[in-house]
Amino acid sequence: MAMIKISHDKCTLCGTCIKECPFDAIEIKDDKLYINENCTLCGLCVKVCPEGALEKEEKAAPRTDLNHYRGIWFFAESREGKLTPVAFEMLSGALKLKESLGEEVSGVVIGSGTEGFAAELGSRGADKVYIIDDESLAHFQEEAYALAMAGLIEKYLPSIVIAGATMMGRAFIPSVAAMVRTGLTADCTGIDIDPGTRLLLQTRPTFGGNLMARIVCRNHRPQMSTIRPKIFDEAPVSRDSKAEVVNEPFDPSAVKNRVEFCGRQKVENMVDLQESEVIVSGGRGMKEPKNFALIKELADALGGAVGASRAAVDAGWMPYPHQVGQTGKTVKPKIYIACGISGAIQHLAGMQTSDYIIAINKDPEAPIFRVANLGIVGDVFEILPALTRKIKEKNS
Repeated sequence: MAMIKISHDKCTLCGTCIKECPFDAIEIKDDKLYINENCTLCGLCVKVCPEGALEKEEKAAPRTDLNHYRGIWFFAESREGKLTPVAFEMLSGALKLKESLGEEVSGVVIGSGTEGFAAELGSRGADKVYIIDDESLAHFQEEAYALAMAGLIEKYLPSIVIAGATMMGRAFIPSVAAMVRTGLTADCTGIDIDPGTRLLLQTRPTFGGNLMARIVCRNHRPQMSTIRPKIFDEAPVSRDSKAEVVNEPFDPSAVKNRVEFCGRQKVENMVDLQESEVIVSGGRGMKEPKNFALIKELADALGGAVGASRAAVDAGWMPYPHQVGQTGKTVKPKIYIACGISGAIQHLAGMQTSDYIIAINKDPEAPIFRVANLGIVGDVFEILPALTRKIKEKNS
């Protein structure tokens, strides 16, 4: 724990710290300097104070009694009255952890109109479902969802909490971790249980995707991770038994309402690689951006989406939302076609769990062929037009 300590005897109210603070966290009230709730403890004010009146004071946080925490939780994300596929993926991940820990698996549902969610999660293996259902939670807002989730954690003390690294999960789960004073490993590509320590092993890319880091949270609970979609298969319907349901109230007045929901707007032509059943991706072998027209033509003929390697995105040939790999999206389509992609480990990590992989490359020794179900050695600029033509003929 840390805080900014102010020595009012030394402070001359010169205003230097106020001007330099990037978060508007310092103000003067009643002829005294105060730090408000916007403070992120960056320490810039301490560095610029000419009088030495500010000090960043570190305090040892009390050690958490780990014996009080038990159970594996997953956030069951929902949208427009339905559980999303990532909810069942996180349930699958939680069930895998249960195999090692033997602890109860519980889903957390936050929203409005959640009837039937508990039964759906129970039929796929959840032991218990915590539900916070309130009209004020019908549309996702970070602060409200964070307060609801943090309140549950502080009341029931789970040992592990996981959520999808989606727009929603990335937005509010970090706030939850801060509220309950624990760590968070974001954007994980894998989780497991260490058989010796029984700690959660959290794996994620680091240093631009060139290395994989394995992270543990030894002294605080819960152990929290956000996990990339498509890392796990969806938990299948496996039983008729019902999950135990725990309904918890929510007080909307606790939310400061700093954000107002104004409505939804559909974004045209937005790529959604993680929901596409067919993806055609191009890499450095496409040579220049105009050649991605061949990729798009084949993807359109197959009713699929266009992907790209990091090299193609870094070169400016395709925008980042199309990137597949450790530093892009993790995908699991029924068919993945890699065109002019050598198969660097960073790219393979994002697509090698696809159901069927087709690789087209002129280099017969390209690493991509090691994971491909079907490899085509040849000139991508000859093969793509011919393949597209044959598919169009079959569809006509």
